[in-house]
Amino acid sequence: MASVLAALLALMVLPGRALHAAAPQVPVLWDARERLPKPDLSGLQRLRFLTTTDFPPFNFLDGEGRLSGFHVDLARAICARLQIAEKCQIQALPWAELDGALQKDEGEAILAGMAVTAEARTKYAFSRPYLLFPARFVMPKASVVMEPLAEKLKGKEVGVVAGSAHERMLRAYFDGFDIVTYPAPEDLFAALKKGGVDAAFGDGMRFSFWLAGADAGDCCRFAGGPYLAPEYLGTGLAIATRADDAALAAAFDYALQEISRDGTFAELYLRYFPVSFF
Repeated sequence: MASVLAALLALMVLPGRALHAAAPQVPVLWDARERLPKPDLSGLQRLRFLTTTDFPPFNFLDGEGRLSGFHVDLARAICARLQIAEKCQIQALPWAELDGALQKDEGEAILAGMAVTAEARTKYAFSRPYLLFPARFVMPKASVVMEPLAEKLKGKEVGVVAGSAHERMLRAYFDGFDIVTYPAPEDLFAALKKGGVDAAFGDGMRFSFWLAGADAGDCCRFAGGPYLAPEYLGTGLAIATRADDAALAAAFDYALQEISRDGTFAELYLRYFPVSFF
């Protein structure tokens, strides 16, 4: 097994960020030195975003039946930045119908939590990722430690969901832990809260929802990280267009970079993820 140092160096980190962040923060996925060209969308008649209603907090129906969520507000922010708000529409469909609607020209883009995979790239043109999902450690507040966390947890019991990508990542990149596996996230959370393990390792977003909820009882907090390893965790979420519409995907890149630069993305992210998983 590779040494801890070599393993940590192998992890992909955000541009301009140190591997060992002191505390969770808003993700910045754009190089501040890069300037993308402003697109000319004068010939675009309309921009229909296709999404779903069953992926909270990304897409859902609120108490009054209105389509809401991070993706909905992100689409509106993109349209505002591209100065085409009057041409924009957002339509919700079942997940299984999104691809067909896009290919039949019933929409121009899918914004519904689509992962960028090699197979997906054969069918779609993608924007750059707008959100990544890091792995995180969570520890009881009374015993939390900061980086170099890998050294401080040596010989300690670290829980992880059995058979998950996070278990494979934990075993590949960290030495010296006593790894304890659990059949489901709920079992892992219960063990951490009761002191059955010294730390838990897993999906940062799922952890953030648990930390913010009543079940956690304010017991715990993030420790170390965030850790990004695309070979285990994927390359994040992106906006999909038809394969022959790469120009529109590039226009989304421009808008995403601009709303990251002016703070709009940070405001949206913290609105829907108040316990940041970065």
